Parts: sequence; C-alpha cells; structure tokens
Amino acid sequence: MARLIGTDRHISDAVNNADSFRLLRGRVSVLKKAPDARLMSYLELARFGSVALIRSSDLLFDLLPALVEWWRPETYTFHFPCGECMVTLEDVASQLGLPIDGSPVTGVSSFTDPAALYYQLLGDSPGDGESYFSGIKFTWLKAKIGQLSATATEDELMCAAREYIMHIVGGLLMPVANGDNVHLMYLPLLAHLFTASSYSWDPPF
Repeated sequence: MARLIGTDRHISDAVNNADSFRLLRGRVSVLKKAPDARLMSYLELARFGSVALIRSSDLLFDLLPALVEWWRPETYTFHFPCGECMVTLEDVASQLGLPIDGSPVTGVSSFTDPAALYYQLLGDSPGDGESYFSGIKFTWLKAKIGQLSATATEDELMCAAREYIMHIVGGLLMPVANGDNVHLMYLPLLAHLFTASSYSWDPPF
C-alpha cells in the first residue's frame, strides 16, 4: 500500500482528512458533443476518427496522489504489488487509434502573423479575449465547431475538422498547465489532413 513519506499512514488518509496540500489536481478537457457526421471522413483521414468518439475522460482526483506514490522515476514505471506497469505506445495505438510510428510532433513556438494562419486553416481568427501568446482558447474552438452550418462547404468542413483536432490535442493529448487553451504550434501540422496521419500524436507520458 502507498504510504505517506515518514509516516505509517496510507496516503488516502490525507485525502479523507482533507489534507489539501497532498491533493493533486488533474486537467482534462473533452468535447462532450460527438463530431458532426460530415467531419468524420476528414477526422479519419488525419487518423483522429477513433479518439474523436471519446465522450468523457473522468479523473478520480482522490486517487492521483496514491498513484504518484507508486511511480518510480528511476525506471519510469509504476510499482504495484502485482509488479511493474506503465502506459505503452501499444496502449495508445489500440485504445486511441493514434499513429505512433511517424514523425515527431514539433513546431515553432512563435509566429510573426498568427492571424493569417488562423484565417488560412481555421477560416476565422479569434478575438483578443479568445487567444493570447501562441494559444487558442477552448471556448473559441467549441463555439466555432458548434456554428457549422447545414450548407457548409468542403473548405468549411476541413476548417471545422482542424478545430476539432486542435481541441483534442490541447484538451486530451498534450494539455498545458492552465488547461484552457491549445498551443498554436500544432496547427501548421494540420494544413493537409492526409499528412497529419504521418505524425506520432502519442501523449508525452
């Protein structure tokens, strides 16, 4: 059993006794609404069709500290009573359907004209309150996805697919510390959806 360092108490006692300094907070932002059926062919083209169908990702916050106690940085594995365990690339491929054997996901950290990139690949540019530095807020992405019209053109559908993928990347796969936006560096990788599948989108565990 995982125990508090320097004591004989199990770490769950800290949670039960409301020792907030021991409680870790996780962040996850999953789109609750299924993607428009018209987007599925584009999401599949980018190899995001399976992960786009995930409707929830619940975190048991009271178990996170106990799980951390089992982690061993020397081996990058969890040491459980039943043996060592870790999340593997095979798990990512089988559960999320994401490519794991492609090019690394990298990009530039700043852009000289982010507005032009927004208009080119998303068809619109967020206002000052919906973007900052090199990030796009989830609130803007969700609103854009929800505004897809019944007469949307192919270009508009591709923009919506990119918005959906950006939300997945920032909310589930590669979240940032504040948990309310996704870095713009991933957007250029989605310029051509058929080449997006050539990247390894596995989360950095």
